[in-house]
Amino acid sequence: MSEKVFTEEKTTAKSSSDQDTVEDLVSTKAQRYITKLDLRLIPVLGCTYTILFLDRTNIANARIEGLEKGLKMPANGYNTCLWIFFIPFVLIEIPSNLIMSLPRIKPNIFLGCNMIVLGIIATCQGLTHSYGGLLALRFLMGIFEATLPAGAAFLIGEYYTRKEASLRFACFFTFGVLGPCISGLLAYGIRNMNGTQGKEGWRWIFILEGIFTIFISFFVFAIVPDFPEKTKFLSAAEKEHLLDKLHRDKGDQKLDLKSVNWVKRFPFVLMGITLALVGWIIQVAYSEKKGVTAGVRYFSLFAMSGGTFIQMAMLTAWMTNNLRGRASIGVGTAVILGLGNCANFVASNVFIKREAPFYPTGFRTGLGLTVFGAVVCVSYVGVLWGHNRKVDRKRREFGGEDDQKEYRYVY
Repeated sequence: MSEKVFTEEKTTAKSSSDQDTVEDLVSTKAQRYITKLDLRLIPVLGCTYTILFLDRTNIANARIEGLEKGLKMPANGYNTCLWIFFIPFVLIEIPSNLIMSLPRIKPNIFLGCNMIVLGIIATCQGLTHSYGGLLALRFLMGIFEATLPAGAAFLIGEYYTRKEASLRFACFFTFGVLGPCISGLLAYGIRNMNGTQGKEGWRWIFILEGIFTIFISFFVFAIVPDFPEKTKFLSAAEKEHLLDKLHRDKGDQKLDLKSVNWVKRFPFVLMGITLALVGWIIQVAYSEKKGVTAGVRYFSLFAMSGGTFIQMAMLTAWMTNNLRGRASIGVGTAVILGLGNCANFVASNVFIKREAPFYPTGFRTGLGLTVFGAVVCVSYVGVLWGHNRKVDRKRREFGGEDDQKEYRYVY
């Protein structure tokens, strides 16, 4: 698109100073609609991520308030409730994003419907009277929750250039941290409802937080926009400028599922891994019954959490920057979030109760996986560097530019 359409004030530039003025005007107007995008996308999608963490982790608070005793759960029942959730969660994310990318599917309707069903299921956890019922509900929660973080990350990746995406993903994943931050406070307040309407406090934790999920789903219906080429909340000039900017940044992108190369490598982020390593090393030292003080161990939790969330934001942005086409990005965001959640299967089985309080198996497993991630990260950068050199040599000889099939990777 020409700058004339977007600025509506441009005349033929007759001097370098005139050109500078036009460029400043374009930059100012572009920033206005980017801010409009940020306010429309990040808060509401970020809130869905916060709610997901509340619904996913409130079972721990319910356990403290008597969940296991209330449902007469077996000794390993709690761990089973944890890992059964992640079976559908890992498997559903890819088909979910493929469905969301279909031409007639609107993101707000798709994500909103899934969220309202998730809220109903989450509420029913507080109404079930059997352990089997809770397992069934946790499995169903995994299905409908899987659609939300992958779909939200997919939509964010569609609206921003490679340079803009990293900050937006960081903001989005920061909302996820809020869930664990406030879940304990909410549970502490809700526990006082123990006995209300004849229900135990742990039931009210599920019921009220499930109802809150349903409440937030209405904002998803009302606020979340369609994909960029169909969006209606931008003016015609803003929309055209956005599509032109995305085209210049990403090239011609296929919007359907045909002729897409699905074989992609997925990056890891070394900086976050390094920080997480510090935390795991401290915990491994503690697991060997070394004299590690409580303050140092507490610091290690900050290091592990900080390193983990740095990786989540940066690696999602890195991956979307290295994919082309809506279908590829849709599958990529689903795969990377799905694979990340496979860690929950591992964690549910390596932190063995009889090894408390040192948990050597759990901490050594965490350290080993983190080291493996660092090796993969460095190796992958080498692969990208080699690919880019080959592309550069070919273009020096024959020319060419980035397109759907051949492009330079970012690392």
